[in-house]
Amino acid sequence: MITLDLTLPDTRYPIHIGHGLLDQVELILPHLPIPQVAIVTNDVVAPLYLERLTRQLESHGVHCIPVILPDGEAHKNWQTLNLIFDALLGANAERKTTLIALGGGVIGDMTGFAAACYQRGAPFIQIPTTLLAQVDSSVGGKTAINHPLGKNMIGAFYQPKLVLADMDLLATLPERELSAGIAEVIKYGLLGDADFLAWLEANMDKLRARDPAALQYAVRRSCEMKAEIVGQDEKEQGVRALLNLGHTFGHAIEAGLGYGHWLHGEAVGAGMVLAAAASQALGWLSAEDVQRVVTLIDAAGLPVRSPDFGVDEWMRHMGHDKKVESGVIRFILLKQLGQAVIQPGLPPALLDTLFSGPHIDATIPH
Repeated sequence: MITLDLTLPDTRYPIHIGHGLLDQVELILPHLPIPQVAIVTNDVVAPLYLERLTRQLESHGVHCIPVILPDGEAHKNWQTLNLIFDALLGANAERKTTLIALGGGVIGDMTGFAAACYQRGAPFIQIPTTLLAQVDSSVGGKTAINHPLGKNMIGAFYQPKLVLADMDLLATLPERELSAGIAEVIKYGLLGDADFLAWLEANMDKLRARDPAALQYAVRRSCEMKAEIVGQDEKEQGVRALLNLGHTFGHAIEAGLGYGHWLHGEAVGAGMVLAAAASQALGWLSAEDVQRVVTLIDAAGLPVRSPDFGVDEWMRHMGHDKKVESGVIRFILLKQLGQAVIQPGLPPALLDTLFSGPHIDATIPH
């Protein structure tokens, strides 16, 4: 097991990465203020892991409240969030009842937001079951739900007490979800570690084949980078915005197609291609650099062409991005491979060309 620490001015918590961690209940027990938890999961993950986790906790005298939500990004909304509150209130859960997120990024985001709100703040723990959640959404305390006009627009910064990344849980992950998680891993190489990017190019086949050593290294390096960045900028006032490479375009794809049509990581993969193309248009990347990005994302099993919404619809969806300041969209682009920068605005002519260029596909349904 590898343990990383995320250190912030007001808190510090461990990120455990390894095999068989779901059965190591001794890692969880010290973080429970009282022996009561609400395990929030979904109807896909629950049959796989809920009973196992519940049995482990109850064998140590912890009362468990199961909360099973419908699966999918389409349910990341107020109505589903309220199901968590219904369960907590129905079970007379206290302020010190710990919420445990057992699932992917949607479950982690909603559980964290519910914890931030319930009785003005209850503790919570992340047990991510997808690669995307292990390398990104479970770490750093971003919690949110979607709104029809924008992704993750309603939420809070609220840190977990513990992140438990059990690599064994990835064995049940569908191939498409694995690729979606690899998108976020690629993001880290592109934004800040050229050596890691080269490692990903050399080891993509191993990652997709679920080689244990390769997967654990990818999760560890991603978490190391995120912990370092979040430690510098918890509330995304500066450098943390770089973690959104590909996301301004990706969130627009998700909103434009309808939440759940593409997985988040799929939209981010196509979004990173557009970010690379925009960087080339600004003279920062070469055509060879962009092709390198396209080749890697394609090798991960991700889309490299985005839907053809038309410029106006693209701009409308990107206008609801959280990185908009004073009406100006802040794009995360690449000065070079391994070095991301924040770029306030892009020329209209560049955007017109970008959204009618080779990385846009008019045949994608939307």
